[in-house]
Amino acid sequence: MELDERKKIILHAVIRNYLETGEPVGSRTISKYTDLNLSSATIRNEMADLEEMGYILQPHTSAGRIPSDKGYRFYVDMLMAEKEKEVEEMKEVLVQRQDKMETLLKHVARALAQNTQYATMISAPQSRRNKLKFIQLSRVDAQQILAVIVSEGNVIKNNILHVKEDLNDETLLKLNILLNTNLNGLAIDEINLGLITLMKQQAGIHSDIVSEVIDAVAEAIHAEEDLEVYTSGTNNIFRYPELADHKKASELINAFEEKQLLGEILQGDGESTGIQVYIGAESPVQSMKDCSVVTATYELGDGMKGTIGIVGPKRMDYDKVVRTLRRLQTQLDDLYKNENQN
Repeated sequence: MELDERKKIILHAVIRNYLETGEPVGSRTISKYTDLNLSSATIRNEMADLEEMGYILQPHTSAGRIPSDKGYRFYVDMLMAEKEKEVEEMKEVLVQRQDKMETLLKHVARALAQNTQYATMISAPQSRRNKLKFIQLSRVDAQQILAVIVSEGNVIKNNILHVKEDLNDETLLKLNILLNTNLNGLAIDEINLGLITLMKQQAGIHSDIVSEVIDAVAEAIHAEEDLEVYTSGTNNIFRYPELADHKKASELINAFEEKQLLGEILQGDGESTGIQVYIGAESPVQSMKDCSVVTATYELGDGMKGTIGIVGPKRMDYDKVVRTLRRLQTQLDDLYKNENQN
């Protein structure tokens, strides 16, 4: 006999309650524990079926039930399947969101270049103080496990960890619970030696895996993501005689092709959130010493920030540029929300 949905819910409730209390679970407890709105008599009948099917046991007469090995196995398999589904769904959503964000930022850079008649650049949003959101360990083979690490901003990192022994589902489940219970919501500087020591003690013989996962978390949170920068209007540089000199124009064009150079301007000190104006030699990029660069930081919530930049001659229309950037700062969040709703 296969488990119907009602039996699955009751079995799940028995196991969860037993895990929390360590005491045999009775039908009255289950009636309060679930939202099935079933009578104690109906639950008793369902529990009797579950016992007959081998999913729960009655340790002694008149006692409640406890999970059997078969019941634990069903619970673990169901839980792992749910986690796998969650990660896959999250990946699909993130891919769609990333595609929409890329389209949006390219559109903004192009529209900004057309509006100002200067060269423009815009960086994709990044988190300034990344925190851990979720960890999932799953088996690849007898010698390897996959650690999926999701950090703030929904950045997913996959790390293959090598293990000395084949870990069963129960062990992986316990490690997943241990890691997520202790680490979720923490920034890397909040994961201190005391917490690590406690987790390793709780992991027992698998403490080396905890160490490797924490190293992978630190790498995922600290990793400097390749800065995505979208540019437009570089040919506008030739509109201005003082920048149209072959050597100057060539240096500027090359600078726009070097993501690292643009990052020096767009990332700034990582703290400024207002309008920044660099005139001539004030620019962090030497090849822009004959230009003026105006930048503004935009925010999308959840600590995600990016920067918009406009590059033009020193005689640029500062008033128009600053007004345009201030307006864009307030509009970009709405544009992002609308794009994600479509």
